[in-house]
Amino acid sequence: MQGHVDQTAICTGVKETDGSWYFSFEYKSDNDMAQQGYITVEKGSVCVNGVSLTVCNSQSNSFDVAIIPYTFENTNFCRIKKDTVVNLEFDIVGKYISKLISYKG
Repeated sequence: MQGHVDQTAICTGVKETDGSWYFSFEYKSDNDMAQQGYITVEKGSVCVNGVSLTVCNSQSNSFDVAIIPYTFENTNFCRIKKDTVVNLEFDIVGKYISKLISYKG
């Protein structure tokens, strides 16, 4: 991750499961954003409020992340609740691939 905010998302849910947490996020997604690489992919990377995470349950404009106790206790995730707005940074590799695909050269 590069440390740049690409856009924001809203937390749509937090579910505790066996001592860990699943956070769900929804973000604005349109064709232009997808062309810029502003999408998530299953098991890809996404940065939420500066924390680099692995995506699970990737959809066209939403995704989940699984948070283990250490990450929950030592990052800002302990303060994220439903309806909290967060900053997102999408995976740089996805951005490069999108750029190469759209290159008209």
